Amino acid sequence: MRVKGLLYVPVLGLLLWASCMQAEEPQVENGTEPVTKEKTTEIEEEQDVMVLHINNFERALTENKFLLVEFYAPWCGHCRQLEPVYAEAAGKLKKEVPALRLAKVDTTEEKELAEEFEIGSFPTLKMFMNGDRKTPVDYSGKRTVEGITQWMKRRSGPGAPTLDSVKSAAQFIDAHNLTVVGFFHSVDSDEAKAFKEVSLEVTDVEFGLTATPEVFQEYEVKASSVVLFKKFDDGRADFLLPEDGKLEKSNLTTFIAENSMELIIPFSQESADKIFSSNIHLHSLLFINSTVESQKTLLVQSKVVAKEFKGKMLFIVIDVTAALSHVLTYFGVSEEDAPTARVINMDTAKKFSIASEDLTLNLSCCFVSSVLQPYYRSEEIPEDWDKKPVKVLVGKNFDSVTQNSSKNVFVEFYAPWCGHCKELSPIWDQLGEKYADHDDIIIAKMDATANEVEALTIDGFPTLKYFPAGGKEVISYTGKRDLETFSKFVDAGGVLPEEESDADDDDDDEDDTEKAQESDKGTSNKTSKDEL
Repeated sequence: MRVKGLLYVPVLGLLLWASCMQAEEPQVENGTEPVTKEKTTEIEEEQDVMVLHINNFERALTENKFLLVEFYAPWCGHCRQLEPVYAEAAGKLKKEVPALRLAKVDTTEEKELAEEFEIGSFPTLKMFMNGDRKTPVDYSGKRTVEGITQWMKRRSGPGAPTLDSVKSAAQFIDAHNLTVVGFFHSVDSDEAKAFKEVSLEVTDVEFGLTATPEVFQEYEVKASSVVLFKKFDDGRADFLLPEDGKLEKSNLTTFIAENSMELIIPFSQESADKIFSSNIHLHSLLFINSTVESQKTLLVQSKVVAKEFKGKMLFIVIDVTAALSHVLTYFGVSEEDAPTARVINMDTAKKFSIASEDLTLNLSCCFVSSVLQPYYRSEEIPEDWDKKPVKVLVGKNFDSVTQNSSKNVFVEFYAPWCGHCKELSPIWDQLGEKYADHDDIIIAKMDATANEVEALTIDGFPTLKYFPAGGKEVISYTGKRDLETFSKFVDAGGVLPEEESDADDDDDDEDDTEKAQESDKGTSNKTSKDEL
């Protein structure tokens, strides 16, 4: 049981603490109050990140032409998560491009700065350029080291170059793996301005623009358009402007995102962000062993299908010999299973499976069309699954147990690595023992990281569900996680006393003030599935 408030401190500890505090306190002179040391305009650094406050903020703007400032709160989980990334980016930029600096402001201490820049959530990042305090630019890049450094370099750079000759255009396109070139009647037109704005936001692709007729002719462009040149697949993709000539920035951004990836994307930590942020939510994954030549030839067949379904589905290849064990675990694939394939709908989390012997072009088309039956992971049913008070469920026995017409089943969906699940475990065992002799009540648990069921999507751990006898509607448990409340709930057939409903546990990780300030949603004593 966690006790909130003051902790018991031994007398010796109190004496030591008091003596230290007394030594650090400013001395009282002539009976006056202690003099508090004021903050100066000096700028200190923590891990290459400048620490700013009301007194040195203006100096920082004056001395640094390009300054990215993070407005944070010490209690914010997202801020704590960003901290090492931000520090690494700060060190990298300080070394490579000293003119680009990173700073931070603690808004709990610097309320005046937070109010001036209208900080409403954390962390908020703003870039200040040329000492301009009035119109900072909101950070719109990725919260990664590479994302921060690329965004800063793009914002501080000269912008998209003008390609005024065939030679300059050819050199620019040949120099990069991905190049986006805007072909406009004027480099000062409205569509060109919109193009330049997009170039500041999309930092992992190089941008250039031209209004030179010879360049139009060289690349067979007849009207205002944007062309993405790439050194893979078809070599280019054309984005034609509508008849009114207006360039919608969101449409261009989507076009670039969809066409800058290969038809079949090799999965890696670097490509994962593009895959999961794509607007295409139906993904086909081919698992192969790259050391087996016959499996590598499957990529040729897959490219034909990938081209046919471009824009409707992402095609991804995963090498089972790479260090991607977490991905293989999620899809229930081992090295011995290769070659095999899965399709996953990112909106519903439903997966579809295809065996290695069926990996032919024709069946792949059917597979892409989602004709196959959904695939759900399941461990094998343990021989002793029903021998203990808490029954062990897996995907293969879940329905037969929970859909029993004469049994009420209370299930904990847990993750082995989840701290909150570990805290709940002894209480759940006590609950199982209490109802072990009840013929109409089953207390059960299921490892939801290794088992899936069609009717449920588990988003956090632990998740508690009550399955009433007779196939009635499933009830989500939202009460306190203690034996007494659990017992009331079970005895009432899945109904909590009104005062217990929707209550938070007493063992939350953060106090009420901190939870109210966090930008994260949901109770603090539930671990998100995304934390896996």
